[in-house]
Amino acid sequence: MASLDRVKVLVLGDSGVGKSSLVHLLCQNQVLGNPSWTVGCSVDVRIHDYKEGTPEEKTYYIELWDVGGSVGSASSIKSTRAVFYNSVNGIILVHDLTNKKSSQNLYRWSLEALNRDSSPTGVIVSNGDYDREQFAENPVPLLLIGTKFDQIPENKRNEVLTRTAFLSEDFNAEEINLDCTNPRYLAAGTSNAVKLSRFFDKVIEKRYFTRDPSQMTAFTDRKRFNFKSLHYD
Repeated sequence: MASLDRVKVLVLGDSGVGKSSLVHLLCQNQVLGNPSWTVGCSVDVRIHDYKEGTPEEKTYYIELWDVGGSVGSASSIKSTRAVFYNSVNGIILVHDLTNKKSSQNLYRWSLEALNRDSSPTGVIVSNGDYDREQFAENPVPLLLIGTKFDQIPENKRNEVLTRTAFLSEDFNAEEINLDCTNPRYLAAGTSNAVKLSRFFDKVIEKRYFTRDPSQMTAFTDRKRFNFKSLHYD
Protein backbone atom coordinates (compact mmCIF):
# COMPACT_ATOMS: atom_id res chain seq x y z
CA MET A 1 0.00 0.00 0.00
CA ALA A 2 1.37 3.42 -0.93
CA SER A 3 2.18 5.76 1.94
CA LEU A 4 -0.32 8.54 2.57
CA ASP A 5 0.35 12.26 2.71
CA ARG A 6 -0.12 13.70 6.18
CA VAL A 7 -0.82 16.90 8.05
CA LYS A 8 0.05 17.90 11.60
CA VAL A 9 -2.67 19.25 13.89
CA LEU A 10 -1.93 20.48 17.41
CA VAL A 11 -4.45 19.80 20.18
CA LEU A 12 -4.03 22.54 22.78
CA GLY A 13 -5.72 23.44 26.05
CA ASP A 14 -5.34 23.30 29.80
CA SER A 15 -4.63 20.07 31.65
CA GLY A 16 -7.82 18.27 32.59
CA VAL A 17 -10.05 19.62 29.82
CA GLY A 18 -10.16 16.23 28.10
CA LYS A 19 -7.66 16.53 25.23
CA SER A 20 -6.47 12.92 25.51
CA SER A 21 -10.06 11.63 25.62
CA LEU A 22 -10.91 13.76 22.60
CA VAL A 23 -7.93 12.56 20.56
CA HIS A 24 -8.71 8.94 21.40
CA LEU A 25 -12.31 9.44 20.33
CA LEU A 26 -11.27 11.13 17.08
CA CYS A 27 -8.70 8.49 16.16
CA GLN A 28 -10.13 5.27 17.56
CA ASN A 29 -13.85 6.13 17.58
CA GLN A 30 -13.90 4.79 21.13
CA VAL A 31 -14.22 6.24 24.60
CA LEU A 32 -10.92 6.38 26.52
CA GLY A 33 -11.56 4.23 29.56
CA ASN A 34 -8.83 5.45 31.88
CA PRO A 35 -7.50 8.90 30.92
CA SER A 36 -4.14 9.97 32.35
CA TRP A 37 -2.13 13.19 32.35
CA THR A 38 -0.12 13.79 29.20
CA VAL A 39 3.57 14.39 29.84
CA GLY A 40 5.27 16.24 26.99
CA CYS A 41 3.31 15.28 23.90
CA SER A 42 1.32 12.29 22.69
CA VAL A 43 0.63 11.66 19.00
CA ASP A 44 -2.18 9.63 17.46
CA VAL A 45 -3.31 9.34 13.85
CA ARG A 46 -6.74 9.64 12.23
CA ILE A 47 -7.45 8.60 8.66
CA HIS A 48 -9.44 11.25 6.80
CA ASP A 49 -10.97 11.26 3.32
CA TYR A 50 -10.45 14.71 1.83
CA LYS A 51 -13.50 15.92 -0.13
CA GLU A 52 -15.24 12.61 0.46
CA GLY A 53 -17.73 11.66 -2.22
CA THR A 54 -16.26 13.92 -4.90
CA PRO A 55 -13.89 13.22 -7.82
CA GLU A 56 -11.13 14.93 -5.79
CA GLU A 57 -11.47 12.48 -2.89
CA LYS A 58 -8.13 11.39 -1.43
CA THR A 59 -7.13 9.77 1.86
CA TYR A 60 -4.73 11.49 4.25
CA TYR A 61 -3.24 10.87 7.67
CA ILE A 62 -4.16 13.47 10.28
CA GLU A 63 -1.51 13.51 13.01
CA LEU A 64 -3.06 14.82 16.24
CA TRP A 65 -0.42 16.14 18.64
CA ASP A 66 -1.81 16.28 22.17
CA VAL A 67 0.44 18.76 23.99
CA GLY A 68 0.54 18.54 27.79
CA GLY A 69 1.21 21.23 30.37
CA SER A 70 -0.37 24.56 31.19
CA VAL A 71 0.03 28.14 30.01
CA GLY A 72 1.22 29.04 33.50
CA SER A 73 4.25 26.77 33.19
CA ALA A 74 7.77 28.00 33.79
CA SER A 75 9.61 29.51 30.82
CA SER A 76 11.90 26.47 30.60
CA ILE A 77 8.88 24.18 30.12
CA LYS A 78 7.38 26.49 27.50
CA SER A 79 10.71 26.51 25.68
CA THR A 80 10.68 22.72 25.65
CA ARG A 81 7.10 22.69 24.35
CA ALA A 82 8.07 24.98 21.48
CA VAL A 83 9.65 22.04 19.62
CA PHE A 84 6.15 20.60 19.13
CA TYR A 85 5.00 23.76 17.35
CA ASN A 86 7.18 23.37 14.27
CA SER A 87 5.56 22.72 10.87
CA VAL A 88 2.00 22.95 12.18
CA ASN A 89 -0.86 22.75 9.68
CA GLY A 90 -3.84 23.19 12.02
CA ILE A 91 -4.77 23.73 15.66
CA ILE A 92 -7.66 22.36 17.72
CA LEU A 93 -8.26 24.53 20.78
CA VAL A 94 -9.93 22.55 23.57
CA HIS A 95 -11.66 23.97 26.63
CA ASP A 96 -13.85 22.65 29.43
CA LEU A 97 -17.32 24.14 29.09
CA THR A 98 -17.74 24.04 32.88
CA ASN A 99 -14.46 25.91 33.48
CA LYS A 100 -14.33 29.56 32.36
CA LYS A 101 -10.61 29.83 33.04
CA SER A 102 -9.84 27.05 30.55
CA SER A 103 -11.72 29.04 27.90
CA GLN A 104 -9.87 32.25 28.71
CA ASN A 105 -6.50 30.48 28.59
CA LEU A 106 -7.05 29.50 24.94
CA TYR A 107 -5.84 32.98 23.97
CA ARG A 108 -2.48 32.34 25.59
CA TRP A 109 -2.26 28.84 24.13
CA SER A 110 -2.87 30.18 20.63
CA LEU A 111 -0.30 32.93 21.08
CA GLU A 112 2.29 30.48 22.38
CA ALA A 113 1.81 28.09 19.47
CA LEU A 114 1.37 30.55 16.62
CA ASN A 115 4.20 32.79 17.70
CA ARG A 116 6.37 29.86 18.82
CA ASP A 117 7.32 32.16 21.67
CA SER A 118 8.52 30.63 24.93
CA SER A 119 7.16 33.67 26.76
CA PRO A 120 3.71 34.40 25.27
CA THR A 121 2.98 37.11 27.83
CA GLY A 122 5.40 39.24 25.85
CA VAL A 123 2.70 39.94 23.27
CA ILE A 124 -0.05 40.91 25.68
CA VAL A 125 -1.01 44.54 25.27
CA SER A 126 -2.60 46.81 27.83
CA ASN A 127 -5.74 45.97 29.80
CA GLY A 128 -5.62 42.26 29.05
CA ASP A 129 -6.19 42.69 25.32
CA TYR A 130 -4.57 40.58 22.60
CA ASP A 131 -3.71 42.12 19.28
CA ARG A 132 -4.85 40.16 16.24
CA GLU A 133 -2.08 41.86 14.28
CA GLN A 134 0.15 39.25 15.95
CA PHE A 135 -1.47 36.61 13.73
CA ALA A 136 -1.55 38.49 10.44
CA GLU A 137 1.06 36.24 8.80
CA ASN A 138 -0.21 32.92 10.19
CA PRO A 139 -2.06 30.58 7.81
CA VAL A 140 -3.05 28.02 10.44
CA PRO A 141 -6.74 26.95 10.47
CA LEU A 142 -8.31 26.73 13.92
CA LEU A 143 -11.15 24.66 15.39
CA LEU A 144 -12.71 25.30 18.81
CA ILE A 145 -13.94 22.27 20.78
CA GLY A 146 -15.74 22.49 24.11
CA THR A 147 -15.83 19.35 26.25
CA LYS A 148 -18.04 18.13 29.13
CA PHE A 149 -21.15 19.47 27.46
CA ASP A 150 -23.20 16.94 29.43
CA GLN A 151 -22.04 18.48 32.73
CA ILE A 152 -23.43 21.97 32.08
CA PRO A 153 -26.43 22.65 34.34
CA GLU A 154 -29.56 23.23 32.29
CA ASN A 155 -30.04 26.72 33.73
CA LYS A 156 -26.48 27.69 32.69
CA ARG A 157 -26.52 26.28 29.17
CA ASN A 158 -27.52 29.45 27.32
CA GLU A 159 -24.89 31.47 29.18
CA VAL A 160 -22.17 28.96 28.34
CA LEU A 161 -23.15 28.72 24.67
CA THR A 162 -23.13 32.51 24.40
CA ARG A 163 -19.60 32.53 25.79
CA THR A 164 -18.41 29.90 23.32
CA ALA A 165 -19.95 31.91 20.48
CA PHE A 166 -17.74 34.86 21.47
CA LEU A 167 -14.70 32.58 21.46
CA SER A 168 -15.60 31.22 18.06
CA GLU A 169 -15.92 34.72 16.66
CA ASP A 170 -12.63 35.88 18.17
CA PHE A 171 -10.71 32.95 16.72
CA ASN A 172 -12.61 33.00 13.42
CA ALA A 173 -13.17 29.29 13.95
CA GLU A 174 -16.10 26.91 13.92
CA GLU A 175 -17.09 25.46 17.28
CA ILE A 176 -18.00 21.96 18.38
CA ASN A 177 -19.41 21.20 21.83
CA LEU A 178 -19.49 17.59 22.96
CA ASP A 179 -19.12 14.93 25.62
CA CYS A 180 -15.98 12.83 25.03
CA THR A 181 -17.62 9.85 26.74
CA ASN A 182 -20.38 9.71 24.11
CA PRO A 183 -19.33 8.90 20.50
CA ARG A 184 -22.78 9.92 19.24
CA TYR A 185 -21.72 13.57 19.36
CA LEU A 186 -19.42 12.86 16.39
CA ALA A 187 -21.59 10.29 14.62
CA ALA A 188 -21.59 10.39 10.82
CA GLY A 189 -24.07 12.91 9.44
CA THR A 190 -24.26 15.06 12.57
CA SER A 191 -23.45 18.77 12.39
CA ASN A 192 -20.38 18.15 14.56
CA ALA A 193 -19.06 15.51 12.16
CA VAL A 194 -19.61 17.87 9.23
CA LYS A 195 -17.71 20.69 10.99
CA LEU A 196 -14.85 18.34 11.86
CA SER A 197 -14.57 17.07 8.30
CA ARG A 198 -14.70 20.62 6.96
CA PHE A 199 -11.87 21.63 9.31
CA PHE A 200 -9.63 18.73 8.25
CA ASP A 201 -10.38 19.47 4.58
CA LYS A 202 -9.32 23.07 5.16
CA VAL A 203 -6.08 21.99 6.86
CA ILE A 204 -5.25 19.67 3.97
CA GLU A 205 -6.20 22.24 1.35
CA LYS A 206 -3.96 24.91 2.84
CA ARG A 207 -1.09 22.46 3.22
CA TYR A 208 -1.22 20.89 -0.23
CA PHE A 209 -3.37 23.00 -2.55
CA THR A 210 -2.85 26.68 -1.69
CA ARG A 211 -0.43 28.24 -4.13
CA ASP A 212 0.31 31.47 -2.31
CA PRO A 213 0.66 30.93 1.46
CA SER A 214 1.34 34.62 1.99
CA GLN A 215 -2.32 35.32 1.22
CA MET A 216 -3.55 33.07 4.04
CA THR A 217 -4.35 34.49 7.46
CA ALA A 218 -5.52 32.75 10.58
CA PHE A 219 -7.74 35.70 11.54
CA THR A 220 -9.42 37.56 8.72
CA ASP A 221 -10.91 40.32 10.85
CA ARG A 222 -8.01 42.13 12.49
CA LYS A 223 -8.94 43.40 15.89
CA ARG A 224 -7.95 42.89 19.47
CA PHE A 225 -9.02 40.02 21.67
CA ASN A 226 -10.68 41.49 24.72
CA PHE A 227 -11.51 39.31 27.70
CA LYS A 228 -14.27 41.70 28.70
CA SER A 229 -16.26 40.75 25.62
CA LEU A 230 -16.37 37.19 26.90
CA HIS A 231 -18.28 38.16 30.04
CA TYR A 232 -15.79 36.63 32.44
CA ASP A 233 -16.47 39.24 35.09
